[in-house]
Amino acid sequence: MPEGDSIHFAARRLREALVGGPLDRVLTPSPRTRPRGWDRRLAGRAVTAVEARGKHLLLRFDGDLVLHSHLRMSGSWTVRPAIADGRGVRGSAARGAPARGHGASAWIVLGRGGRDAVQRGGPFLELRSASQVAADPRLRALGPDLCADGPLDVDRILRRLRQDDPTRPVGDALLDQRTVAGIGNVWKSEGCHAASIDPWRPLAATGDDELRAIVAAIAPGIRRSAREGTHLRPQQVYGRAGRPCPRCGATIMARGMGEDNRTTWWCPGCQT
Repeated sequence: MPEGDSIHFAARRLREALVGGPLDRVLTPSPRTRPRGWDRRLAGRAVTAVEARGKHLLLRFDGDLVLHSHLRMSGSWTVRPAIADGRGVRGSAARGAPARGHGASAWIVLGRGGRDAVQRGGPFLELRSASQVAADPRLRALGPDLCADGPLDVDRILRRLRQDDPTRPVGDALLDQRTVAGIGNVWKSEGCHAASIDPWRPLAATGDDELRAIVAAIAPGIRRSAREGTHLRPQQVYGRAGRPCPRCGATIMARGMGEDNRTTWWCPGCQT
């Protein structure tokens, strides 16, 4: 699943490509979106803003319309030079990786000037009114966005963590978007490792300073990635199960965590 930094970086790319004038073309090649008539409703409208909220992406149009996107595990937004005939919609990912497929694989294409913004996959894409989006309980429930511009309110994040189930593992709590928005498996695993905290430790057994240390370990990197599109490199534990920890040499472990069984990587030697 794309994490908050990927969504914020995609929002920057989409903002550069689409904001500033009316759209030249709106295509809905996918059978999932074609019957909805979005091409007619959005034709000629201007994108007035592109916002990222945690892992949610909002494209605001004049006329009080908002395209609400959540990429879940498989979706992507791409920006590429427009293809003249509009049929073969190809693009490279917002971070530069080549995208696969064309035509019906695109749920929606928004074109302005010489560039197309293409959304593929991702099971959640809705065109709604601004008032509907403002009242959406999923957005209203989001915790502080770790990738947002401006000062980071660590105290607010700490309060949210302390309001959670005290028996819940720290790593699972960090993935709860109601507590802090934007963190996924990569940043959860790497942040806990950087702070030397066992992600399986219950919140009740984790001190305030330790929770602050995890947030402090994650925030600079995830914010830089949101601005620049740079991945966290090198990764110390994520995706390295069975290999030695670069800090202590113990074997890195991986196991599913929480109700969604999201894989967590950690070092049992130096994370306590």
